[in-house]
Formats: sequence, C-alpha cells, structure tokens
Amino acid sequence: MKIAVLKEAAVAERRVAATPETVKKFMNLKASVAVETGAGNAASYSDAAFRDAGATIGARAEVLADADIVLAVQGPDPDSLAGMKPGAWLVAGLNPFGERVRTDRYAAMGIEALAMEFMPRITRAQSMDILSSQSNLAGYKAVLDAAAEYDRAFPMMMTAAGTVSAAKVFVMGVGVAGLQAIATARRLGAQVSATDVRSATKEQILSLGAKPIFVEAVAGIEGEGSGGYATEMSDAYKAAQAELVSAHIAKQDIVITTALIPGRAAPRLISDAQIATMRAGSVIVDLAVEQGGNVEGSVPGEIVERHGVKIVGHRNVPSRLATDSSALFARNLFNFLSAFWDKDAGKPVLDEEIGTAVRVTQGGKVVHERLLS
Repeated sequence: MKIAVLKEAAVAERRVAATPETVKKFMNLKASVAVETGAGNAASYSDAAFRDAGATIGARAEVLADADIVLAVQGPDPDSLAGMKPGAWLVAGLNPFGERVRTDRYAAMGIEALAMEFMPRITRAQSMDILSSQSNLAGYKAVLDAAAEYDRAFPMMMTAAGTVSAAKVFVMGVGVAGLQAIATARRLGAQVSATDVRSATKEQILSLGAKPIFVEAVAGIEGEGSGGYATEMSDAYKAAQAELVSAHIAKQDIVITTALIPGRAAPRLISDAQIATMRAGSVIVDLAVEQGGNVEGSVPGEIVERHGVKIVGHRNVPSRLATDSSALFARNLFNFLSAFWDKDAGKPVLDEEIGTAVRVTQGGKVVHERLLS
C-alpha cells in the first residue's frame, strides 16, 4: 500500500496533508509513504524531516506512480494527476459543490475521490473532521487578525493617566470557529457577545462567559439542521434578527462573522447600512468571505475600509497558521484511514455509513447523492 502526499498548488495554500508524525504512523501500518519535494516547506516541515520519518521524497510523477491513496489539503487540478492509477483514492478537502467540473473530471479519470468535508458529524468521526479542526484555528486567528487591525487595546486597563475601556467584540455564528473566537476574545480581556440562529448555542455562549444576543419574539425557530449545521431561516426570523443585530452592531468595536451553510452561498449578516452605524476605527472580520461573504463589501484576500470601518477578508485563514493547521489536518486524515485499516488486506476498507458520506466519485461516475439531486 503506497500513500502519496502532494505539494499544494492553490494560491496562498501553505498547509500539507501529512507531517513526519503521521508518516511514522502510516509506516507502522506497513504502508509506504512518498512525499512530493517541498510539500511541507511552507508549513515548516522539511523534506529531511519527512525522510527521517521514513518517507521517500520525489517529483510529483514519482510520487503518484503506483500510489493507492493520494493525500492533499485541497483538491488538485486533474491535469496534475497524470499517472494516477484508476481506482486509487484521492483524500482531501475537495469542495465538490464549488468545483463541480473538477469533480466530474475526477470521475472520468476513474479516481475514487473522498471529500473529507463531507465527514458526518457523529461521535466516532469527530477525530476525522477537518472542518472542525480547521475552523477551530480560524476562529482563534480571526481574533488575532482583528486585534492587529484594531488601533485600541482589548482589555480594560486602569492606569495613573486614566482608564482604557475594554473592547466590545460581537461574534456572529457560534459553530466551532465562533466558539473559539469567543474564548480567544475573552482571554484577551474583551467584553464579548454572540449570536446564532440555533437556540441551543445560548448555553454554550454563556458557558464561555459571553452575552447571548438572541431573537426572542419569533417562536418555533431552532435553526438546527442535520449534522449540527445551521439551516436557512424564515423571512420573519431574518427581519427580527436584522432589527436586533443592527442596534447591537452600532455599539461594537469588533465584529467577527463565521456563518456558513453547506452547499450554499454564505448568508448575508451585515449590510452596508449597518457598517455605517459603527464608529470609525472599528473592525469586522469576515471568515465566510470566500463563500460569498457574510458582510456586504468584504473582498476575498483584502482588507477594505467602508465608512471608517476596516473589513478583513483574508483567504484561507487556517493556512495562516500553517504548522498547526497542517498537524491537525494530517491527524484527521490518519485517524480516518487508520480507523478502517484492514490488517489482512493491508489497506483501509470503508464501512457503509462513512464511506457513503464522503465518497463523491467511484467507477467512473459521480456517486454522491447530494451531487446528483
């Protein structure tokens, strides 16, 4: 069983899908590992470190030759996979909805593509969940990015010259990224509030010492979809939420938005009119900027200013912490493959529940039900 690890080609992608730690673990399963030259350099994992762990290092063609499983962070260009044998697995974050043409090409090549972002949110798959591990770091980094752009202090400071007020931070969307953003902002000494369309998150917000901001007047809306994801809200809820949030945003120094709906454009949470009510020098960090953005006027890869407010739209935020995000991503992939490793067969054999959830192409066809509907 040969496992290949590719060097990422996407712009601003600094992560790598394996580390020397996971290479050693794969070797313990009697697999061989081949790593593309320079694959880990941007994440501070050298070729020498991979070689010391037992991997072979080579050009892409050498790495792909006879590989049974190919690991990547983002789905590679099909043209770059020449020589990958039919039936081999491609295991990565594939963005099947956003890159449907690429997904179709994987099918035409006979590759069995496994989209790790489709991992079901069930207890036994928690250690395999790339969305959670990467969102956790993104939420942390979002607060640091906000602090870097904010020209005031975060904590309250009492000095002989007077008192510095604590920054007011509002987190919109209390998933994994939002919860980490709340915790990080609290550790930095900010006054933190948060909101979400899922009423069940209120207790989580309170447990972290933040103030929950929730629509109370509209009954019967839980906002909880399958797998713990948020769902699209009714017009009545949206109107009530907009009124509540508008009044709250005007008083905030920093707003961090994290709301995503799988397979759809990110919901718009903040309008230009709401931005205009914030005081000059305030900062908004839009973690959903690459999926259309939660904030009107946010631009992928840029920090823009509207009405005196900075809107931060960094791309690929987990990659801005490349060493740690690579380590977590690589462990997710190892946990996934090792959980199904059949010692007799010398390879992983997926069960129906998780196999059906993550498999997007097989036998020359796109097979995932969410892509066929």
